Amino acid sequence: MEKDQNKSTMTLLVGASENPERYAFSAAQLLQQKGFPFIPIGIKKGNVLGQDILDLQQKPALKEIHTLSLYLGPKNQEQWMDYLLSLHPKRIIFNPGTENPAFYARAKAAGIEALNACTLVMLTTSQY
Repeated sequence: MEKDQNKSTMTLLVGASENPERYAFSAAQLLQQKGFPFIPIGIKKGNVLGQDILDLQQKPALKEIHTLSLYLGPKNQEQWMDYLLSLHPKRIIFNPGTENPAFYARAKAAGIEALNACTLVMLTTSQY
């Protein structure tokens, strides 16, 4: 992949984990394997495949985020919703267990593609 293409396909893994038994970690592995760049972000410090997990509480200024892949449950999304929408992603994937009708509606109203889907399945079936 060329550098410009990487920027347009950047995925923000929200709720990233360095625990190999978590789906967020599996998503990071598959994104890397398929050549999709990603940024891990969460509330717990750690490192995912050589990348430090950014501190969600700091609300870092990020640009050119194409996809938010959510691994935070609906109760934990509330306080970050405004921040995540302010990143102007093109798409938000609500992975199983993260479905949130209120967040989904706000994303759609902001012109963001919102999907109740699974990042792992999408990557595995070339639908990403």
